[in-house]
Amino acid sequence: MYKENKLNYFRWSLGDRYDGWRLRKVDPMFSVAPFILKSRVDSQVLFEIKVPIEHIEKFIRLHKEEIPGLSIMHVVIAALVRLMSQRPNLNRFVVWHKIFARNHMNFSIAVKRSLSDTGEETIIKPYFLPGDTLQDIVRKTNLELANTQKDIQDNSTDSLSRILGFFPDFMLRSLVFVFTYLDKIGLMPRSFNHASPFHASFFLTNLGSIGIESIYHHLYEFGTCSLFVAMGKKTKESFLEKDGEVKTQKSILLKFVLDERICDGFYYARSMRTLEKILSEPSELLIPPKKVFVDAGVGKKRIDK
Repeated sequence: MYKENKLNYFRWSLGDRYDGWRLRKVDPMFSVAPFILKSRVDSQVLFEIKVPIEHIEKFIRLHKEEIPGLSIMHVVIAALVRLMSQRPNLNRFVVWHKIFARNHMNFSIAVKRSLSDTGEETIIKPYFLPGDTLQDIVRKTNLELANTQKDIQDNSTDSLSRILGFFPDFMLRSLVFVFTYLDKIGLMPRSFNHASPFHASFFLTNLGSIGIESIYHHLYEFGTCSLFVAMGKKTKESFLEKDGEVKTQKSILLKFVLDERICDGFYYARSMRTLEKILSEPSELLIPPKKVFVDAGVGKKRIDK
């Protein structure tokens, strides 16, 4: 059984970044693809899965006392963390025509401080471990959310945005150019990487929380985020069983925009099926995964003690 402990990273080699390892043991197609598909906009592929949620809502009611604040969004986040622990190629990114395996797991999650039209939007960025359980996900996410929803307190992302907003346009253009170049060569300050919502394993927006359906959101060219997922509102639809009985099913729609340069369509398709299986059995998220898989392109650069 996987135990929750801090990951230990070692055997750094030339070409690695502080936020990821350079992948050299990959199919030649993936080595060439970033030179042909030079941007994430060029490389976007779209997936969607419809997730039945009646059993998830029942699961939440059953565990709401032992896990205060538990919601469907937490279950989805926990399922994505579990997915990455089993399908590690999803945690790759491309910078300057090179493919890297991220050496950590973090999510950028868009939230509103309030639900009014003028309510300020911000980003929380919790860090997770591959062996995190649902309880860990809820604790880490809610802690970030509680700090952010205090109107008098800015998180690191807000602070960075406010600081950059003070610069005149010509200076801001120069700063963005410099930071983009530093990011390409792996020398961008770590504090900027930590504050940037564009440097993350997943970017998640919960549109269902404001009552609208999910969308296909573009990937950002700046940063290292290769995966964007949007959660939609709860919907009900009727369908006809083989015996002629009409039944109603409640579900949410998850829409994914993915960078096809980090793994092929078959890997993505199998990952989506794995995610559906994880979401069909939310009780499995209460315990750590039996095994955490390491990106094959990394080799033996990582151990979990």
